[in-house]
Order: sequence, then C-alpha cells, then structure tokens
Amino acid sequence: MENKVLPETARFIKVVSELRAKCPWDKKQTHQSLAPYLVEETYECLEAIDKGDLKVLEEELGDLLLQIALHAEIASEKGAQGFDLESVSKGVADKMIARHPHVYGDVQVKDDTEVKANWLKLKQKEKPERKLLDGIPKALPGLLLAHKYGYRAAAAGFDWPDTAGVLSKVREEVGELSDALGEKDASAVEEEFGDLLFSLAQLGRHLKLDAEASLRAACQKFARRLEHVQESLASEGKRMESCDLETLESLWQRAKNHT
Repeated sequence: MENKVLPETARFIKVVSELRAKCPWDKKQTHQSLAPYLVEETYECLEAIDKGDLKVLEEELGDLLLQIALHAEIASEKGAQGFDLESVSKGVADKMIARHPHVYGDVQVKDDTEVKANWLKLKQKEKPERKLLDGIPKALPGLLLAHKYGYRAAAAGFDWPDTAGVLSKVREEVGELSDALGEKDASAVEEEFGDLLFSLAQLGRHLKLDAEASLRAACQKFARRLEHVQESLASEGKRMESCDLETLESLWQRAKNHT
C-alpha cells in the first residue's frame, strides 16, 4: 500500500476532538467509563469475523477505532504527561519495525514459527526483567488465557513434544475429574474441571486451532439447532417445557440433519 494523504482519517480525528470538546456525554467520559465499550466493540468485531461479513466488520472496526481515538484524546488533555493518537501510532510503528528484523533488517526466517519465536526473544530483550508470563492480561477469556500461557511456556521449551502427549494429558484429566465426581468432592471437581479445560486449550494449540473461536462456533451451532427444535414445536403449538426428554432428543437429532 502506497503512502498517501488520508483525508478521512484526518477528518475522523477532528470529529473525535470536537465531540470531546462539545458533546456533554463525550466530555464526561474517562478511561474507566469507556472500558466496557472497548471490550464490547472488540467482541462485536469478532462476531463479524465469525460471520464472514466484511461490510459489518468494516463498521465494527470503525466503532472500535472510535474507542481507541477517544482514549487517546482523553490522554492528550494531560499535556506532557499524556499522549495522543499520533504518539500511539509512532510507538506501535517503531515497535513493529524493531520486532520484524526479517522485514526491516537482514534476519532470515524459514516460516511463521520462527517469526513468533524471534518476536518473544525480542520482547524479552526489550525488557530483560520481564517474567515469562508478563504482559498477558489476566482478564482475558479463560480459554484464550490458557492458550497464551501454554504458548509462552512452549516458547521457553516447556511443552509436550507432539499432539499424542497432549491427548494423553486430556485423558488423564478426564480420569481425575471422574475420580473427584465419585468422591463427591466439590472443590476437587472444580479444580479438575479447570485442569481439563486448560489441557483442552493446549490440545487446540497443538492442533493450531483457536480454542476460544472453536467454542464460539460450537455455541452458535448449538443455538441454531435449539432454535430448530423450538420452531418445530411451535409449528405444533407446543413448547419445550411441556415435552419429555425423549421427544426433545428426537427433535434434536432431526435438527442435526438440518443445521
């Protein structure tokens, strides 16, 4: 992409500045009050990606960009102690150049695996005091957090050598969960259930699958099938609550053939 003047980007920045100066709602916002919107807009982008709808994704990315710009505008009001969108852009551009020596330098890489490994080494070099798991937000969704923890550990050499080893661990955790259930130990059940989920996230990582995205897809499939069951019952003037489990299971199997 050629470097060129981006008039709409400049107009967008001007609009954000005007909103912050003149709109009563925008004026009163803080980093803290806007935080939920930042999370919400991110998930709406993910939903558009899952649907493969580029038009909706374009709109949702705009909403996410608005949140980023608002945070930068609020920070710019602190003067020398703050920052603005220009300094944010400079900082991330400088960082990307430094962390891509295979693009902007003379480092040679064979594939994306080497790129990722170099990325982590460069991050560690930037901050030698950084611990292995530093920089991973603990507030991430659980499966994504498990994936990132496993990836960091693997980058340091602590990982199963192959998928078979992870599958064996998953089976081990299923057995431990079964034992805890048999002992009716609620605390142990919760712990073993968490261990099983963590192991499944590592299995996804080894299979080069995104556990979080896989679970979202499974949830969407479940929703489609459940709606099919409800629609089938509604056509007969019935509701799920009035049907026995055998009837619901039969309708569910039919739904699987249609969705």
